[in-house]
Amino acid sequence: MITCVVEYVIDPAKIEAFERFGRRWMALVERHGGTHHGYFLPSEGASDKAIALFSFASLAAYEQYRALFGVDPDFVAADRIRDESGCVLRYDRTFMRPMLPDRGETPG
Repeated sequence: MITCVVEYVIDPAKIEAFERFGRRWMALVERHGGTHHGYFLPSEGASDKAIALFSFASLAAYEQYRALFGVDPDFVAADRIRDESGCVLRYDRTFMRPMLPDRGETPG
């Protein structure tokens, strides 16, 4: 499994637009074989940071999903929310592999 971590710098005055953008992308990831773990939005402290986490079974599966960017009308419409609203000032994407807790084993 590969997990994509997207760190956003957002315009806090446009949080509603960012939420519309995020809801669209959550649905697209799920529809195209990924698992979206959600967007994490500002609550307290720094008000211009947001994070998204989603996973695909493999990098190859992620690349199939990425091939739809700029081509599939639903992907274009989701990006249009970001572009027209200006809710995202910049973002960085990192790929990580999860290390999950062992279930049922005691440490030691």
